[in-house]
Amino acid sequence: MCYNAKVNLVYNFILMEVLMKKIVALSLLLAVSLLAAVGFAYAQADGEITIGVFEPVTGENGGGGFQEVLGVRYANQVYPEITVGGKTYKINLFEVDNKSDKTEAVTAAQNLVSKNVTAVVGSYGSGVSIAAGEIFADAMIPAMGASCTNPQVTFGNDFYFRVAFLDPFQGTVMANYAFQNGAKKAAVITQLGDDYSSGLGSFFTNAFVALAGEDGIVAQEQFQTNQTDFKAILGNIKAADPDVIFAPSSIVTASLIIKQARELGITAQIMGGDTWENATIIDNAGADAEGVVVSTFFDDAAPETEEARKFVEGFKPFLVENGQPEIIPAVAALSYDAYLALYRAMEQADSVDPVAIRDALTELEFEAVTGKIAFDENGDAIKDMAFIKVIEDGKFKFLQTVTVAE
Repeated sequence: MCYNAKVNLVYNFILMEVLMKKIVALSLLLAVSLLAAVGFAYAQADGEITIGVFEPVTGENGGGGFQEVLGVRYANQVYPEITVGGKTYKINLFEVDNKSDKTEAVTAAQNLVSKNVTAVVGSYGSGVSIAAGEIFADAMIPAMGASCTNPQVTFGNDFYFRVAFLDPFQGTVMANYAFQNGAKKAAVITQLGDDYSSGLGSFFTNAFVALAGEDGIVAQEQFQTNQTDFKAILGNIKAADPDVIFAPSSIVTASLIIKQARELGITAQIMGGDTWENATIIDNAGADAEGVVVSTFFDDAAPETEEARKFVEGFKPFLVENGQPEIIPAVAALSYDAYLALYRAMEQADSVDPVAIRDALTELEFEAVTGKIAFDENGDAIKDMAFIKVIEDGKFKFLQTVTVAE
């Protein structure tokens, strides 16, 4: 073979190798583009939109989070599609588990953003809601909280709203109730690092001191996440001899505190926040749960609106279908309302554009399950009433409604 022929052969070989590499690179690029297109199509297929469900279904708040998930699923069953801008859209749900953890909440929120969701419902637990807030705001996706009651969830965030009352209101309501029912000395138990627990405990403390004086709070104790033995802090509380113990905490912690308090012979009235309205507490604490008082958002025995009456009638069978007791959790009513708020905002905006939905929410007034709802300048529901319930004969029994003015 002559020299020139050898050179041409080598040149052609190199050229073929370069071409093959380019073909492989282009194939990979095309595959990535197709995957991205599929991901985008998931949320934005023609005639479909997706609402993200940002809730814990595992971890410390998994029980309450699942109740909110059921509320959203039922709302989607009642309102499965919407007609705006002359076009009808099917509404899909995309659920993520924030695992009751602030770090996991960030990942879950980013997952929702990557799915190009139109709006978000959630979350049960103020801490995870706060952690995700900036992500939703940066993506300009409106988020509607259900039972996340800490003021920091919506404060300074133009894209976060909520349908629940706030902890300053709830803490004051519970302090008013305790004082009006003869309590002059109170003890407060909160969880370190938990925004809901520490915030609500602080608001109760401030309100009770305003009523009973500086000596009204006789003990303030804190516990660690995942702690199961409360005998030491309860021993300190027993020595302080309070009339009431206010212990805003998770469902899991609640039954442990209740049982261990009674085992130590503490007879003080035990009270919790909205998270305690859960049948799991009665199941786990048993007879020791009798007499425990909670504040909550809704009473299914006395629905105030037409939406509430329809919800009570339809949601009880839905609970049974999903293997749940026929007891409507207030947080499920709230998550239904959270979905409905976004739905009504889309109607008012006549659009499924996320920013247009956000803008409509600022002026929205609508009839919900938990009453008539409108939002203030911070995105918080304007509410002035809470329901007080007591555990009696193994069930939550309505006692009274309370307002701050009272």
